[in-house]
Amino acid sequence: MPAPAPCVTESAPPAIELSGLVKEFRGRRVVHELSLAVPRGSLFGLVGPNGAGKTTTLSMATGLLRPTAGTARVLGIDVWADPAAAKAVMGVSPDGMRLFEQLSGRELLRYVGALRRMPAEDVAARSEELLAVLDLAGDANTVVADYSAGMVKKISLAAALIHAPRLLVLDEPFEAVDPVSGQAIRTILRRYVATGGTVVMSSHVMELVEGLCDRVAVVAGGRVLAVDTVTALTAGGSLHERFLELVGAGQLVADDGLGWLGAAEQPR
Repeated sequence: MPAPAPCVTESAPPAIELSGLVKEFRGRRVVHELSLAVPRGSLFGLVGPNGAGKTTTLSMATGLLRPTAGTARVLGIDVWADPAAAKAVMGVSPDGMRLFEQLSGRELLRYVGALRRMPAEDVAARSEELLAVLDLAGDANTVVADYSAGMVKKISLAAALIHAPRLLVLDEPFEAVDPVSGQAIRTILRRYVATGGTVVMSSHVMELVEGLCDRVAVVAGGRVLAVDTVTALTAGGSLHERFLELVGAGQLVADDGLGWLGAAEQPR
């Protein structure tokens, strides 16, 4: 695996710094003056219900979606004032974004390496190592269009890692990934952070974030409801319980309806 740059001093700017981010679609505001700082060297989880604004926020933070207002900086670089410099230091694996599907997995990694202006020999060596560790070596010559959803997640992660970025931003990286591959990805991310990198990942799976991340932000309605270490947020309970408490999720009881479930008409 390629190793990220060594960890920097505590006086350095955060890995990600979002200030007053706003996003509106057709006059409807979906992110509301969101501010968030992600410390360098952390494995940071972003959790929230569907429609919370997680993907929109990460897209604005990484230069994929222009904010209506506010600023986003990565490692001290303004993402929208100097996008080339910002994108050079980060690797991004967006959720649902189409890849070059008519390329094989190996060709895709070599294409990404060429876009990053990496030496061809480095791209080739790193590609083979990433394909092996992510259990894609046997499908390296298969076109991405024929990959399963989990395989697409893995090749997208490999493409994000190929240039050894200092910051890795992953949107739902474990979605549709089998348990064996999921464990390999956990190992990669822990090693990446241990050698100086920073990971920001979104997920719907509270247990996954609680077991993997050291810090977490809970987002709902386009706002940050809480941000702290996982240990502090889960004091006296689980992250799942704390999440439900913060977002105000109610419990479905019998009087709320659905009484017809389990009361199917018996065959005559």
